Amino acid sequence: MSLDFLDFRIRQRDHLLDIARAMVSRLSVRGVLRMILQASVDMLAGESGLIALSDDGGDFGFVASYGLPPALLDSFRPLVEDIPAVRRLEDFVMPDLAEKLVTVAEVTGLLLRQVVALPMIAEEQLLGMIFVFRSQSLRFSPDDRQILASFADYAAIAVNNARLYEAAETERRRLDALLDSSADGIMVLRPDLRIERFNRALATLAGWPAADAVGRHHDEVIQWSRLRSRVSLDDALAQGLLAAQGRTLYVEGELRRRNGSVVSLAITYAPLIARSGQLLNIIGTARDITRFREADTLKDTFISVVSHELKTPVAIIKGYSETLRRPEARRDPAMVEEMLGGITQEADRLAHLVDDLLDASRLQAGGLPFRDVDDVDLRDLAERVAERYRPRTKKHSLSLEFPADFPSVLGDAQRLEQVLDNLVSNAIKYSPRGGHVTISGRATPAEILLSVSDEGVGIPLDEQERIFDRFHRVEGPETRAVAGTGLGLYLTRAIVEAHGGRCWVVSTPGRGSTFYLALPRETSLAIWRDGSLV
Repeated sequence: MSLDFLDFRIRQRDHLLDIARAMVSRLSVRGVLRMILQASVDMLAGESGLIALSDDGGDFGFVASYGLPPALLDSFRPLVEDIPAVRRLEDFVMPDLAEKLVTVAEVTGLLLRQVVALPMIAEEQLLGMIFVFRSQSLRFSPDDRQILASFADYAAIAVNNARLYEAAETERRRLDALLDSSADGIMVLRPDLRIERFNRALATLAGWPAADAVGRHHDEVIQWSRLRSRVSLDDALAQGLLAAQGRTLYVEGELRRRNGSVVSLAITYAPLIARSGQLLNIIGTARDITRFREADTLKDTFISVVSHELKTPVAIIKGYSETLRRPEARRDPAMVEEMLGGITQEADRLAHLVDDLLDASRLQAGGLPFRDVDDVDLRDLAERVAERYRPRTKKHSLSLEFPADFPSVLGDAQRLEQVLDNLVSNAIKYSPRGGHVTISGRATPAEILLSVSDEGVGIPLDEQERIFDRFHRVEGPETRAVAGTGLGLYLTRAIVEAHGGRCWVVSTPGRGSTFYLALPRETSLAIWRDGSLV
């Protein structure tokens, strides 16, 4: 073995070692390709070289050059036209390479007499081409091609690794974006239940910033003040319930947030299992179920309220009916008249209850039916409602305060009367000791204002907005015995808002309440569609 050949092999080995070090360092793929190209030109005794990479569409672009003016690189494009898509080096044949080189030399004016080209192939995919040029007439030998093949392999590995890294980085950024934009809370747990990822939604739900939650144990962040599920995450792991691929665990309860407040939360835990069966991660997906809890509570309240409100009139009607069937009861006409009046009154009460329930259902479905839209005299409506309630109570006095020139308003007279009826009825019911009930009206250039005031028990400040919710009732010693479904004020607000108006209450506990409603003087007919107030 000659000294020259030994020196050549040492130089080749040194080049390959340097390239290998560069590939595992932080050097960019373009920097590695320039190093590979320079080494290739040196080892093949060339003067210049090019590396072109293929994109997803099969087009080639030059990414590295050596010994060539950058301004002339586009002139080398004929070299990368009509390159066959091969999967193995031994199948590669470069058509018309010598003729293409002559064309490039004529266009650029460069002294280019010989070229060797080899594909860069990784995982049976053509990634690019490497070219080495000579200015002398010495042809490239099969040994030269073999030497270049080793450098082409390194270049293919570098490009493939870079693309794999770029794909992994893109997937990581996509996963980050998905986690951060998800409306559901998501966390990734290590097998020891330390938190690895914690998205923005879960940070909001749990009250823990992601930076503070990551690295902590699951139980330190997810603290249940009340666990409704029979099995917790710790129990499931201890019992091996998450060991099987695809097995998930559903846990729900009241989560104690970092600031001490409580939120209803449901978490689904799904294991990520390696092919070997090893547990890699546990993915927890959390969802705020407060509204579902509220819906359950509302359903229970509905059943309780309706059953109670139905029992009383049904029991009275049944009692009066059974009494009237007795012969001795029929001998007293006054008693018969009283009982028939009670039956009628309780039947009206049932009908009113059913109407309220139907209206609440229609409102939830998207609209309230209206009968007729016309100019409505609110003072006349108020007088009619007052006359209806005066005979029903001896403890209360009802009065009206309206100016002589009080204007009319465009609306549904029956629905607006329903509003006044609800307000006056509440004023009487929640003034058990009696007192004065006043229906007032005044007009501004923009609105017509109505108010119903009483001298009753009043409403606590923290309840004054909630009383307009469905089935909500103020609980207290003086209100507990008051009959009602909690739908009157809910429907009142809906009707007023459907007319383009607004309503509110001003109240002091123990000193009475005043309910206000404001209707626009120029109500648009566009608020009524398809026979409904919307």
